[in-house]
Amino acid sequence: MEAPATTHWKKVPGAILFMCGMNAIRSPIAEAIARSILPAGTYIASAGVRAGERDAFVDAVLEEIGLSLGRRQPQTLEELEDDFFDLIITLSPQAHHAALELTRTKAIDVVYWQTPDPTVVTGTREQILDAYRDVRDYLARLIESRLLKRDGIAAQSA
Repeated sequence: MEAPATTHWKKVPGAILFMCGMNAIRSPIAEAIARSILPAGTYIASAGVRAGERDAFVDAVLEEIGLSLGRRQPQTLEELEDDFFDLIITLSPQAHHAALELTRTKAIDVVYWQTPDPTVVTGTREQILDAYRDVRDYLARLIESRLLKRDGIAAQSA
């Protein structure tokens, strides 16, 4: 997967929203990983453009790296308790369009991290799990390289 272009932040954004289509796979994975590696004071949430259902493969690949969604269920933008974010990271074209529409009158940075949908992969259970692992690892690399503060600068995509 090709990483997006990079711009620089002077500090980790204080409130980050990850968005995808149904908040069932990509955005909850990103939320769980971000919560585990970003500073404790960072507010992190995720949401989908439309309602989705929890995906057992997500639980499996997060458990492999010691993370869990706990009792968390997919939620839509309308269900978010807080709607103030410094940064919205979209992980699907549909989510990116919705985020741009949502923020057109607000001073919120919106960036797009093109992230594959692992549900399109067919084959054995292990082949499908590998697709989910690829997404998990890709998102972990992006969060570490673009959001985690290093030497006073946190980088993220444009």
